Amino acid sequence: MIDLKYCPGTLAEGYSSYSSTCLRKVFRNKKVSHVLPYPKPQTSEEIEDLFMENRKRISISGVQEKLSLILEKNQLRLTKEGEQGEYILKPIPRDLKKIDQVPANEHLTMQIASQVFGINTAANALIFFADGTPAYITKRFDIKEEGIKWGVEDFASLAGKTKDNFGVNYKYEFSYEELGELIQFFVPTWRIEMEKYFILLIFNYLFSNGDAHLKNFSLIETPKGDYVLSPAYDLINTRLHVDDTDFALSKGLFKDDFRSIHQVNSGHAHQDDFMELGKRLGMNEARIKKLLLPFLDKQPLVETLISHSFLTDANKRAYSQMISSKRNFLKK
Repeated sequence: MIDLKYCPGTLAEGYSSYSSTCLRKVFRNKKVSHVLPYPKPQTSEEIEDLFMENRKRISISGVQEKLSLILEKNQLRLTKEGEQGEYILKPIPRDLKKIDQVPANEHLTMQIASQVFGINTAANALIFFADGTPAYITKRFDIKEEGIKWGVEDFASLAGKTKDNFGVNYKYEFSYEELGELIQFFVPTWRIEMEKYFILLIFNYLFSNGDAHLKNFSLIETPKGDYVLSPAYDLINTRLHVDDTDFALSKGLFKDDFRSIHQVNSGHAHQDDFMELGKRLGMNEARIKKLLLPFLDKQPLVETLISHSFLTDANKRAYSQMISSKRNFLKK
């Protein structure tokens, strides 16, 4: 039996399963259990074959294995051949440090982005296999209620980058300035979307998401037929698991060699670097400062969510310390 004190969706205190807020946002207000009707992967050859067959039917890219689920009445189940999945399930991955912490890490980071910084994120929660092993579940934002897909284009596609023409590192060989220029080119309401993009970049820096590559940003079709930034997805503190760099893209923030004096001295980006980037992307100085401000101050709700998260106590402390360290670089 899995004994919970916090909602495994919103991390609100006093819940032994999903809160009504989580059920509404993630599960269409259905009374869904936080325990899946499956044992964890690799439990047996039969179960592994079942999951392997399901993986063939999911079209979402990425290294981490993903499973496709559908909500039938109040029960989540693996999709069958010909069915359109509504949810993506990400079990504990392989080949990373602290692999058992990955689902809780991604869930916490996504919740902080949404609840504290107002970032539009894919609806998500933690969920558990029958033995209590956690997995991360997210609702697909590219599926309309009638099961038809919205148009979605990731930025590797928009930049014309593929493995065939740019090699295995195609999704990393770019700069965030150039990514912003693609928003200016492809999005009619780019000034509005640019601010959302800018906030997301600062968030990724502060929360040590070192895997924010071109395929982890997308445009999504609107009912009007134009495109805007999709909800944010795959937000995670990668530094808990790998010793990576501050920025996923090889050129970093800028397409040239610009670095503030603070970044030259410390090796880490400073608010002056983000100020310069904001100006290059068409924002005025007063507005950039206002967007930066919430990230320069300690937000009490961040610490509350960390304490309620499903990370171990040691990793809660490490997660919090990493934020403090990055905030100090930003503020210097």
